[in-house]
Amino acid sequence: MSALRVLVWGENRHEQVEPPVAQRYPTGMHGAIADGIRENLVDGARVRTAVFDDPQHGLTEEVLADTDVLTWWGHAAHSEVDDEVVDRVHRHVLAGMGLVVLHSGHWSKIFGRLMGTSCTLRWRSEHDRELVWTVDPTHPIAQGVPNPIIIEEQEMYGEFFDIPVPDELVFISGFTGGEVFRSGCTWKRGFGKIFYFSPGDQDFPVYFHPDVRRVISNGVQWAHTVRPERSDPTLLRYDINDFYSGHDYRGAIQVDA
Repeated sequence: MSALRVLVWGENRHEQVEPPVAQRYPTGMHGAIADGIRENLVDGARVRTAVFDDPQHGLTEEVLADTDVLTWWGHAAHSEVDDEVVDRVHRHVLAGMGLVVLHSGHWSKIFGRLMGTSCTLRWRSEHDRELVWTVDPTHPIAQGVPNPIIIEEQEMYGEFFDIPVPDELVFISGFTGGEVFRSGCTWKRGFGKIFYFSPGDQDFPVYFHPDVRRVISNGVQWAHTVRPERSDPTLLRYDINDFYSGHDYRGAIQVDA
């Protein structure tokens, strides 16, 4: 079996303008996330990175066609992400590319497009402790991590989280102030699979936490859609007893030549 083709996308803004973040994440948050996936999947994944300032944000048609699973971290520049790139990523997800959205990526254009809701929540950026509780211990994403995962320093995310009801709820989190949050959720859109995982912030070294790294790696493996080839969901007309040779849609009104 060929290695899973993973692209770790990072906005990489905080690392450039905030010295404490650059010191905390010397290779960027995207670098730390990528290293965690390599650490857990070893030879089972080919992991590359791309950042906002790359041409076309590093998300060209050729790059996406060569990607099985894309991970996404953004925060300060959601509105600056080019709509044409968002359209391209959206099309690839519907055609079967996996997507793992991390932390403040909940407010990214691509996640909002796929969810169809505001994806807003409540938050507090202080030194909260987060307990990540496993709701579904049989789920592939929950394998190999303790219940709960203890994150000593983390930003608080709390309900109400304006998302569609998840297809699967894998984790919920509790915080110092008593808040709770649906912190690990999955959905399917078209042929693509989506995993949202909330732990991770520029102000805390969460992406070095071994259990967080394990969950992200598990999520990458889960989000891989196994199909012979990537193709868009297509509206086709099938004749009676012809189960395999659909015809392109010609329009609602038929006009004789």
